[in-house]
Amino acid sequence: MLTLASKLKKDDGGKTGRASGASDSTHRVSIRDRLLTKGTWVSLLHPFCTCKASFPDEDKLHHFQLAVSPDEGYYQSGRFQFEIDVPEAYNMVPPKVRCLTRIWHPNITENGEICLSLLREHSIDGTGWAPTRTLKDLLNFDDPLNIDAAEHHLRDKEDFRNKVQDYIKHYAR
Repeated sequence: MLTLASKLKKDDGGKTGRASGASDSTHRVSIRDRLLTKGTWVSLLHPFCTCKASFPDEDKLHHFQLAVSPDEGYYQSGRFQFEIDVPEAYNMVPPKVRCLTRIWHPNITENGEICLSLLREHSIDGTGWAPTRTLKDLLNFDDPLNIDAAEHHLRDKEDFRNKVQDYIKHYAR
């Protein structure tokens, strides 16, 4: 059976991920860390040139911030900061994502909580997190959490656009 660990070992040319002479208990590299060092950021950000990742601690690739500057749609001209923490059990469990910028969005509360089916470990509708998902999947938002914003969007799209622009003017520059 092909496992992720065996795939990573094969990709590394049979290397074990340990420094020579180091014991298993002191230098074991997690699957998460190995996945995050294999060009993940280049492939994640390449199609989205309006995104930029920054790492508060460059030794911790699993904790980073993502600045998103949409170049089209309601949120065009805004700059939104997201904090992403990829847990040790990634890719079996989803990353934790929080929006640091106040935003008027149907799927993000004003406290930065994000509601996405795919961020749930278990989802009734079957769209929750799965090991086949990637960090790139987090850039798609279509799961309502902010009911007021969702109803506002359905009721009056032009007024919704104006409120989004007000939020951008005050919080996302």
